[in-house]
Amino acid sequence: MWLVVGLGNPGSKYARNRHNIGFRVVDALASKHGLADWKPNKLGGDATTGAISLGSRGREKAVLLKPMEFMNRSGFAVQRTAQFHGIELDHIVVVHDEIDLDFGIVRLKNGGGHGGHNGLRSMHEQLGAGGFARARMGIGRDPHKPPGSKDAAAWVLADFPPVQESAVNAMISVGCEDIESTLALGVVAAMNKHNARPSVL
Repeated sequence: MWLVVGLGNPGSKYARNRHNIGFRVVDALASKHGLADWKPNKLGGDATTGAISLGSRGREKAVLLKPMEFMNRSGFAVQRTAQFHGIELDHIVVVHDEIDLDFGIVRLKNGGGHGGHNGLRSMHEQLGAGGFARARMGIGRDPHKPPGSKDAAAWVLADFPPVQESAVNAMISVGCEDIESTLALGVVAAMNKHNARPSVL
């Protein structure tokens, strides 16, 4: 079994933020596979939905999760859910915004550091390692900040502008495809299949 985690912040004021694209991808994946509405689970209020089955013989199952304790505490929900379902680190894939990828680029990655991302940092802390897979959704950096600026909070917590909405929807669709391939083929094979894909722009 796999655990697919979308990172974001709960609440309507954050729903369209760049930082919440992880939530939007798992929402789209749940809708695509006809899963029931998200609901609090018995592990502490985290939002989960039913399992999807993928793979050549339908044997790979995944539980979808949206942590509901805000981004910098995401790891607690992931750790609880993985432990409850007996899911190992190498069967967790997390979908998150990535400022180090230009807007419109989606890439899979197997393991790595947190790169200053608060959700990934929390997952590292609670899981004890960073060996989980990632679907990195490129949001780019604030063009008004100097190169290398570490102050990205205002950028990631701002909404995508309306002019980018069609590209965001295309990215979400690509993110769903990447997750489906990861569940069906494994992360390395999925990376080989999809990571040469160009920007959606």
